[in-house]
Amino acid sequence: MGDPKKLRKKFDVPSHPWRGERIKEEKELVIKYGLKNKTEVYKAYSYLRSLRSQARNLQASNRTANEQAKKESEQLLKRCLRIGLLKEGSNLQNILGLNVEDVLSRRLQTLVYNKGLSQTPLQARQMIVHGHILLSGRKVTIPGMLVDKRIERELDYTMKSPFTNEEHPMRPKSQSVEEAPSQVPQKVTIGGEQ
Repeated sequence: MGDPKKLRKKFDVPSHPWRGERIKEEKELVIKYGLKNKTEVYKAYSYLRSLRSQARNLQASNRTANEQAKKESEQLLKRCLRIGLLKEGSNLQNILGLNVEDVLSRRLQTLVYNKGLSQTPLQARQMIVHGHILLSGRKVTIPGMLVDKRIERELDYTMKSPFTNEEHPMRPKSQSVEEAPSQVPQKVTIGGEQ
């Protein structure tokens, strides 16, 4: 049978563990995107680092008019377009301009929250892990999955989920026109004066 494959980490930790500004930035990202821990931030940084290194290498190879490098650059750009990291008409230089928030905003957890299926990013994570979210007809339980732009609009609750009921207490309330507070300031009277 043989030995099982050695499991390796999918991320790199920072080289220096005690930098105050980096720790503060990571904590803000964890809170903003409702992440479980800083490991998910490190995974996003590692994914972004691999995209950037591929783009740098391909830029250098494209200068020598290498046909294989041109094909690989087109494939890398198509992958970034499919995921939604870049817009149409982008080039390899735009990949170098990406930041970690671009990657974190394409996670399933963030998209569920942004679409209004949950009240908070943490609730979005819990709903995904507990199997309440459907993506293109399939139940998905991985909050860190990067979602393709094509199937992003197919996010919904599963049929057996209690969140399909409009009256569920934990389901986000959609504000109708009558419920929405008016933007016109009211006249305030103080002590009977007007």
